Amino acid sequence: MTPDQYCEDKAAQSGSSFYYSFRFLPAAQRRAITALYAFCREVDDVVDECHDENVARTKLAWWRTEIDRMYAGDPQHPVTQALRPALGTYDLQREHFLEIIDGMQMDLEQARYNAFKDLQLYCYRVASVVGLMAASIFGYQDRQTQKYAHDLGIAFQLTNIIRDVGEDARRGRIYLPVEELQQFDVPAADILNYRETENFRRLMAFQIDRAESYYAKAIEQLPAIDRKSQRTGLVMAAIYRATLDEIKRDGPQKVLNQRLSLTPIRKLWLAWKTYWFA
Repeated sequence: MTPDQYCEDKAAQSGSSFYYSFRFLPAAQRRAITALYAFCREVDDVVDECHDENVARTKLAWWRTEIDRMYAGDPQHPVTQALRPALGTYDLQREHFLEIIDGMQMDLEQARYNAFKDLQLYCYRVASVVGLMAASIFGYQDRQTQKYAHDLGIAFQLTNIIRDVGEDARRGRIYLPVEELQQFDVPAADILNYRETENFRRLMAFQIDRAESYYAKAIEQLPAIDRKSQRTGLVMAAIYRATLDEIKRDGPQKVLNQRLSLTPIRKLWLAWKTYWFA
């Protein structure tokens, strides 16, 4: 199996909305963004699948070393081998890869965030940095596009947090800021015990409103000159916003006991429609 095929399989197996947005890209860009996505999956899996925290730390340390090897021209892993040709072509920065690993390490060091500004750092590392790298792969002329990519990354991660509240609770994690749980009078125990209360519904409606504001802000900041080159990001946004709409329609409190996702057919439809008519 070639490194590119390894990355393609990794992306396809995840069933992620991101995978559907890549399908319309030219071959070189598709290989690069698929390899970047596969890297994110690899380091995320370290935290989600390792039950021994020391083993997870060791694996993340290995990935830091592997990033150094990749930039030195001697990558060992299929993902970094696939990424290597894209580094210069798309100006992918070593520091950004390390920031992503730093974000994953945060999951080993804390399970709660006191305020939204604390959560923002996590969202920046695991999502905005990826957005900045993706924007470089897609190509842009106006530096304002970086602000769009940053805020779109925050919006994506907030959507993930909303969708996965129940799943994260089963891992003992609550990403919703403590201050906001207190504001809406939602004890952590309600989330950890999957209680669909009215206060929790109001809390999640608040979270959805904030995510939607980040989508709106991101789209407003995308310069017209770069709209065509950044269509893949707009495809992702269409799929993620549709997911938020479904959560709202179904009842935001239900995220505790079910994980809503769009069907592959709907994702493909949204991807095709957005790519050609955005």
